[in-house]
Amino acid sequence: VLFVDEPTSGLSSRDSENIMDLLKELALKGKLVFVVIHQPSAEIFRMFDNLLILDVGGYQIYYGNPAEAVPYFKRAVKIVDQGRNNGPEQIFNIIESKVVNEFGNFTKKRKITPEEWWQMYQEHRQATEFNEADATPQKTSEIPGKLSQWKTFTIRDFKSKITNRQYLTINLLEGPLLAILLSFIIRYMPEDTAVYHFKENLNIPVFFFMSVIVALFMGLTVSAEEIIRDRKVLKREEFLHLSRLSYLFSKVFILFSLSAIQTLSFVILGELIMGVKGMTLVFWLTLFSVSCFANTLGLIISAAFKSAVTVYILIPLLIIPQIILSGVVVSFDKLNPVITTEDKVPMIGEIMTSRWAFEGLAVHQFVNNEFESQFYPQDKIMAESEFKTTYLLPRLTADLEYANHHLHHGTDQEKKDAVYRLKTVKNEFTKELTGIGFDNFPQLESLSESAFTTAVHDEAIKFISDLKRYYYQRFNAANEEKNALLKSLTETPEKEEALNELRRNYENDAISFMVKNTATEHRILEHNNHLIQKIYPIYMDPEFTDHAFDFRAQFFQPNKHLAGSLYPTPVFNIVVIWVMTIIMFIALYFNWLKILLSGLKRR
Repeated sequence: VLFVDEPTSGLSSRDSENIMDLLKELALKGKLVFVVIHQPSAEIFRMFDNLLILDVGGYQIYYGNPAEAVPYFKRAVKIVDQGRNNGPEQIFNIIESKVVNEFGNFTKKRKITPEEWWQMYQEHRQATEFNEADATPQKTSEIPGKLSQWKTFTIRDFKSKITNRQYLTINLLEGPLLAILLSFIIRYMPEDTAVYHFKENLNIPVFFFMSVIVALFMGLTVSAEEIIRDRKVLKREEFLHLSRLSYLFSKVFILFSLSAIQTLSFVILGELIMGVKGMTLVFWLTLFSVSCFANTLGLIISAAFKSAVTVYILIPLLIIPQIILSGVVVSFDKLNPVITTEDKVPMIGEIMTSRWAFEGLAVHQFVNNEFESQFYPQDKIMAESEFKTTYLLPRLTADLEYANHHLHHGTDQEKKDAVYRLKTVKNEFTKELTGIGFDNFPQLESLSESAFTTAVHDEAIKFISDLKRYYYQRFNAANEEKNALLKSLTETPEKEEALNELRRNYENDAISFMVKNTATEHRILEHNNHLIQKIYPIYMDPEFTDHAFDFRAQFFQPNKHLAGSLYPTPVFNIVVIWVMTIIMFIALYFNWLKILLSGLKRR
């Protein structure tokens, strides 16, 4: 049903006819159109299917064919010559005809009151016979399918944006300009170096991190006003009962496409200036995923708030937590102890898109660069063996010695500590035996308060010595394998120079230092009867847990576990960002934020 109030007011006769033609076309397509019209011409008057006249007070005094209206009113007041001057203006002249006084002047009193006109119309209506319809009229129009609606919404939104030159200019130049500005500022090289080398730029971690923040910023700013801008159009189209899902998918499609262009231009220019090589696809996919997440988040706040000013005030409030809780500005180990965990990324960090994006970029750059990827398997074995022989096994030895001296002869507190340390030793031995076989240390169950003796202590110390020997052998074998590989790659001066050039162009000292975490104060920590490795996370695979979907791990670990399998961190992290984006889209579709704000407002 469409109600139109004086659509021809102020228009020329030709424009008035065009408007009425459009309304007539809508009526023929199945719409019920009510038009309030002022002084229509005879041509426009005849275009109506039915004429409804309401007199003062809301009395209905006529409903029917417009062509029969003038003759009807003339017959009612017994005016002769009914074939002459049957224009629509005659209707009001007849209805509002005034009483003439004794001086021949018109008074303000009408000859026929609204009630009398209504009574005459009721009598006329009763005398008119109506033919009952045999069937429902055939439907001439229906709501388009969701795919068709998506196509229409998308084309309309695209045309709206493509004609807005200011909008296009800002959003298409935003990525390249930010890439040039950021890259130029942090393109560092040592003072004693005349040539820029990627390896020596200590700001590469900053570049990756700021790239993630730029992607978040661009995604939020490009989408934050989208639904607010369309609010009047959406209100006007409510009566059509169009698909909200099609509308949102059209918005997402346009915004994702724009974000793809923005992030691609940023990546190409940023990599060119900073000398980043071999990771264009992963770099772009990561930033694009982050920007898509930000697009969806921007649509949520755009749908929940009425003012664009409010939305733009919220953008910094959304970005600041992403900066602080990314694990870059403040280490996860340095956060408030209430929210930190020793053996994995804190839960508050797990919900930060910036953490997943930056970790994926840093891990990919280190593990998969063309130089390190040749030696990574050997480096991983050597790092694991070094940790075990240098930190883990000496710690277990110290715990065993403490238990041997204090379990049966110490104070109550010392005995309690001894029992605790024995449990830790047992847990760590269990991990080792899982890989090499439990028959290598049959006394495992004797590492308890009731069964621990000096003999068990001696066997445990011997087992630790065997483990040290085993890991020394692994370290030496991996080291020899790496040296042999290096020798084959540097057989000639040309090959050696090519390898050095590869290292200068693909390896970065700052990234290596960060993902190895060699600057940490505590290289091994105890937590819940387990010893936690804090050094070399980039060489350490996460331990499998009893929960198939517990994918949490330490920062910068090269793989993530899920459902009994390991997945490369860069790929896994991108998938996590898209899962978060899908959750955000569901929240957008059901207007969860708006519902929450409405509930808080009612309270």
